[in-house]
This record gives sequence, structure tokens and C-alpha cells, in this order.
Amino acid sequence: MGNVEKLKIGIIGCGGIAQGRHIPAFQNLSHLAEIVAVQDVNQTLAKTVADRFAIGTVFESYEAMFEKVDAVAICTPNKFHAEISIAALEAGVHVFCEKPMAMNQLECEQMVKAAMRADKLLAIGYHYRFTDAAITAKNAVDEGVVGDALVTRVQALRRRKVPGWGVFTNKTLQGGGSLIDYGCHLLDLSLWLLKDVEPIEVLGKTYNRLSKTPNQINDWGEFDHETFDVDDHVTSFITFEDHSTMQFECSWSANIKEDTKHISISGVDGGISLYPFEIYQPRFGTFFTEQADAAHDEEIAAQRQALNFVNSCLGHEALVVQPEQAQKINILIDAIYQSSTEGHSIRL
Repeated sequence: MGNVEKLKIGIIGCGGIAQGRHIPAFQNLSHLAEIVAVQDVNQTLAKTVADRFAIGTVFESYEAMFEKVDAVAICTPNKFHAEISIAALEAGVHVFCEKPMAMNQLECEQMVKAAMRADKLLAIGYHYRFTDAAITAKNAVDEGVVGDALVTRVQALRRRKVPGWGVFTNKTLQGGGSLIDYGCHLLDLSLWLLKDVEPIEVLGKTYNRLSKTPNQINDWGEFDHETFDVDDHVTSFITFEDHSTMQFECSWSANIKEDTKHISISGVDGGISLYPFEIYQPRFGTFFTEQADAAHDEEIAAQRQALNFVNSCLGHEALVVQPEQAQKINILIDAIYQSSTEGHSIRL
């Protein structure tokens, strides 16, 4: 038997997430895949990254890369996700795109259509699904521990962690702040656990007064409070077609005791909470609380995500995150922003 052909991967955008997460994760799969090229609008950065990770080719334009690769990983600012994904798919290349999928749901729709037309894979980087906590919760829900969901509570709260690097606070390049950057992860995980239930009404409110106030403490570098024009705190109430509801809150900046990550689902037959993992059920005339060791380890999750993408491209398995699911998160994000701007709930 000869060697199976390795998946040739190109990296588009050589910033923090490419260097810190995706390049190492794909290079750990050297038996299945090889990163053969990088591209970045900053050619100096691209060359530095290629040298650091021993990647053979640096392209000036991402279009030139397509004929040399089987798949690309898009790690650019959000504004360019749709444009590059669609170009890659039309060139017959599989796409792994960082989250959020795009700037808005219309761009997402164009991406989904391009993937279907090209018959190529389009994966979105919602890696929280690949954590032990998420997988254990999914198994519990699928086995009927919760029954019909009634109320879901989601918190993705950081006390003072506005990302001071990259372009995270640039609305033109990112489309938003804490919601589109951080809250999206827990929205995606919740909807996956709720079996892709259809949202029908969204009420939302966004804030940024803290980050626009001078002399703020910040754990994650410096940013300009005068030019800050994205959200740093968001609340939402979402109603689903099965009459269940979600109370959602996320922040980069909030006067709270400590950073908080929370997902819990209360259903007719029981309840689960993810951080730490617990199951709540009435049994034998009393209340049971069961605990399991199911960690939220993002490095392990990133590695599993890379393996799922590579194996899916090679035809061995299906994508865990489907593009239509990722699009639904952008629909919710759009609705939360629209609700806040217009001052009323949005019917979907």
C-alpha cells in the first residue's frame, strides 16, 4: 500500500489565532495533513510566521494560493470571512473559517450557497463543541436527561478583558464586540445542545459605557476609550418555537465579582449545568445532583476541531459544526443588535 495523500492546507491571515491555535493544531496532524503555504496582507508577518513554523511558501495574494492547496484556514478579521471563503469554495477548495462565520446573516447565506454549489466543505470554528463538557452534555441531552427544554441560561462574562490586540474593537472590521467575538461561542453551544431549535423572537440590549469611560482597568492590553464603538456588555431574551426560552448575557467589561461561564438547561425531566458539569433530577422521592469530570479545555478542543476538519476533507467523517448551524448564530446576533438599535423585540 502506498502512502495516502496528505491534505494540503493553506493559512490565510497570520495573526494571533493562526499562530496560537490553528497552525499548531494542524501541524500536530502531520500524518494526515501538511500546511504548505501562508498568506497575509502584512507580508513581513507572513514571512516571519512561515519561518517560525517552517512553512514552505508565502503568497502575496490568497487567490494565488488556491491552486496549490486542498483546503484553507481563514484567520482574518471578520469583515473578510465571506469574501475569502466564497473565493476559496469557488476555486474548489475546502474552507475552515474562524468564528463568527461572517459579519451578518446575508454574508453567511452566500457562503452556504457557495459551499453547496462547489460541493466543498465549509467548517466554522466553534470549538467549544469539542470540549469534554460539551460532548458530555450533548450525550446527556440526547439520552433524554433533560426531556423537553423549558429555560436555558447562558452567561459568557468577563470582568475586564477587552482584547487590546488585533482589531477586536474595530466595528468596521469585526462587526461588533463582546457578542460577535465571545458570546457567539456559548450561543452556538447552547443551540447545539437544544438540538437546533428554531428561535422565533429576540429581545436584546447592548452597552459600552464602561469601555468608553477613561482610565478603565483592563486585563488584556490597552485600547482607546475614545474610538471604542463596539459592545462590551450584551443581554438578550430569546423565545424558541417549542415555547422554551433563553436568558443570555455576555461581556468583555462588567462590574462583577469574577469572570463567569455558564450554560444550564432546565427541562421537564431534569436539568444540566456545564461548568462544572452536573445533572439535576428528581428520583426516588428526593432530588439528585450528579457530577462528572468533564473539563472545558480549549487546547484539546482546538486539536479535536482540526482533526474533525481534516478527516472530513479526506472523506472519513462529517463536520461537527455545519455551516447552516453557524449561520443561525449570525441570525441571532443580527437580531440582538437590531433589537437594541430599534428598541423592540425582533420576530424571526
